[in-house]
Amino acid sequence: MTFETIAARAVLLDMDGTLVNSDAVVERLWAEWAAEHGLAWATVEPLIHGRQGWLTMSLLLPDRPHAENLADEARMLDASREDVAGVVPVPGAADLLAALAGIPHTLVTSADDDLARRRMAAAGLPFPDLAVTAELVAASKPDPEGFLLAASQLGALPGECLVLEDSEAGIMAGLAAGARVLGIGERAASYSPTYWAADLTGVALARTDDGAALLTLAG
Repeated sequence: MTFETIAARAVLLDMDGTLVNSDAVVERLWAEWAAEHGLAWATVEPLIHGRQGWLTMSLLLPDRPHAENLADEARMLDASREDVAGVVPVPGAADLLAALAGIPHTLVTSADDDLARRRMAAAGLPFPDLAVTAELVAASKPDPEGFLLAASQLGALPGECLVLEDSEAGIMAGLAAGARVLGIGERAASYSPTYWAADLTGVALARTDDGAALLTLAG
């Protein structure tokens, strides 16, 4: 077995697919939306992870009025607040969050604050003290705005941060921000993150004397 060690001043965490496996509910709701609009699932599925809903809709239906996308996104969000069937933690997520105590970190998610809290609770995970949610940014991933805001809030330069992500949009956003990205899971392996782990059980985290994070990846 080989090991790789990564030092970071701050850790920026995606939620869906990285800490929480919500694929069951996400794919269930998007499959319903795709059927309503006569779109093939093979076309829709690659675009639904990591982005805010309105952006995915605009990519799939580029001539559709923005207001209609926002309305559909609102309905989908309302449905997903109550639908937590199949929402579970990514293996190793609870241990990682516990190990982050005392290390600068924040959640950076395309979900709004209410939905993020509901999904973390459904997965039995504690909600971090700091979070950059959909309400706080004007642009969705793959735009780097969320990660840049998170780094600024933590008093760190983007290059000092390590982003944990699973989706193409999220990995693109982290790299565009100037951070290093640790891709989590099989989906992430295709999108050229800086580092990669199959899940969080292969990630050991320790706090250095100056409060930084020291991650060791088992490969």
